[in-house]
Amino acid sequence: MNLTLAVKQYISKMIENSGPGMKVLLMDKETTSIVSVVYTQSEILQKEVYLFERIDSQNRDSMKHLKAICFLRPTKENVEHLIQELRKPKYSVYFIYFSNVISKSEIKALAEADEQEVVAEVQEFYGDFIAVNPHLFSLNLLCVFGLTSVLLALKKCPMIRYQLSSDMSKRLAETVKVSMTTTLPLTHILCRCVLQWTYQAMVHELLGLNNNRIDLSRVPGINKDLREVVLSAEHDEFYANNLYMNFGEIGTNIKNLMEDFQKKKPKGQQKLESISDMKAFVDNYPQFKKMSGTVSKHVTVVGELSRLVAERQLMEVSEVEQELACQNDHSNAQQNVRRLLQNPRVAELDAIRLVMLYALRYERHSSSILPSLMDELSRRGVSERYRRVIPSVVEYGGKRIRGSDLISPTDAVAITKQFFKGFKGVENVYTQHQPLLHDTLDQLIKGRLKDSQFPYLGPSSLRDRPQDIVVFLIGGATYEEALTVYNLNRTTPGVRIVLGGSSIHNTKSFLEEVMSATGHSGGSDRAQGSSRHSNRR
Repeated sequence: MNLTLAVKQYISKMIENSGPGMKVLLMDKETTSIVSVVYTQSEILQKEVYLFERIDSQNRDSMKHLKAICFLRPTKENVEHLIQELRKPKYSVYFIYFSNVISKSEIKALAEADEQEVVAEVQEFYGDFIAVNPHLFSLNLLCVFGLTSVLLALKKCPMIRYQLSSDMSKRLAETVKVSMTTTLPLTHILCRCVLQWTYQAMVHELLGLNNNRIDLSRVPGINKDLREVVLSAEHDEFYANNLYMNFGEIGTNIKNLMEDFQKKKPKGQQKLESISDMKAFVDNYPQFKKMSGTVSKHVTVVGELSRLVAERQLMEVSEVEQELACQNDHSNAQQNVRRLLQNPRVAELDAIRLVMLYALRYERHSSSILPSLMDELSRRGVSERYRRVIPSVVEYGGKRIRGSDLISPTDAVAITKQFFKGFKGVENVYTQHQPLLHDTLDQLIKGRLKDSQFPYLGPSSLRDRPQDIVVFLIGGATYEEALTVYNLNRTTPGVRIVLGGSSIHNTKSFLEEVMSATGHSGGSDRAQGSSRHSNRR
């Protein structure tokens, strides 16, 4: 169950079906993201695709020597754009592929518009999701359509279990079940509502990852060639080998990458005295240039992460966060949270996250100091909009919603500090908090997941232990949960798991989700917030 491979195979099939000759790839905003995450432009160029255009672009020239491969989401807007395109075709022939199911009436409308008979093929290729990693997907669209597309792409018909305490999980499960046939191999799909220091997680938290792209334009003194960089495990070997490494290990590996680069770097006075010398230089230059770009990119990214970690006191902040998540010492927790709130170097977002964790962890503690911490946030000048997140997050993911406490008594694990001497400025690496998803999947794999917490949809149940598991988190997944799935895939023979969410969260996006879900977003009332949340299910 490789999500990246599934999407790549769809795209390759589209291009192959069009036959030899020069081609244009016609996409919409969403399918442009879907393609760009799994393929580089240079890779597609090798397949005779020489032009990339948007279906909604009004300034496209007529190029009758090109074949058009259309990869579009089956929306009303795209169908209308395509109808207009077919009435006045700009290309010689059209191969049309929709990323999800399209209605018969829309197919009829397209056929009626094709008066010049330029359409060679119309198919549904189910790639209506962002394949972030081979085992991780994000939808960024209505959950039911994207989730159905994932299952069809993986050729799986699900036996569905959902979180009983989540009405949204049940509704989504019922809708997905109606959308699927029952002729494919069985799998599990686990729906639940959702509530990080590895390389991928830190980049997303501190810099923001948007379809594998990072905006570095605000980094002080940034080179213009590095204002936007791409981090893709498919096309960047260093990133693929390090995306799940912790920050200290990344520092060591960056140093090793630099040393390796220095060894391979051509000498300043290198002599090219023979044809063989010149040939060797030319042959090695592309590899050297690629390595140079990789080094520059990762040194810049890790350097900016290191600057932000120091500037925002994130090592100290993270240690307290780990204590809140993994230990049960209220006296120590309240002192540490209050101390950090009084530190002017702690950023507003980090202060909010600390109080949010405290509120969830000690929601019903008899000696809770939450009102006092809220006053501390007010004295720091934290905006009212962000202060309102605290009660919102308890409403969104408190014990009443979870149905259980955040941790069990056996989960109290001490913080471990590891020291790395190879990277100046990075001394300790944080013990990784184990997300609830790990225990849920562990119980599922062992056949011990309680039906009272995750009932089956319908009368059927799985007798044998599951082999293929699709986990979907309503509201969004995190890279920490992706790491859990990666490790379980690596250490559990015979079990294949993929994880997806309506988005991939960092702190900022999660807070926005919470405020929207509880009707506290940007001054809107509860009814408006509830309506928007319903539209994302």
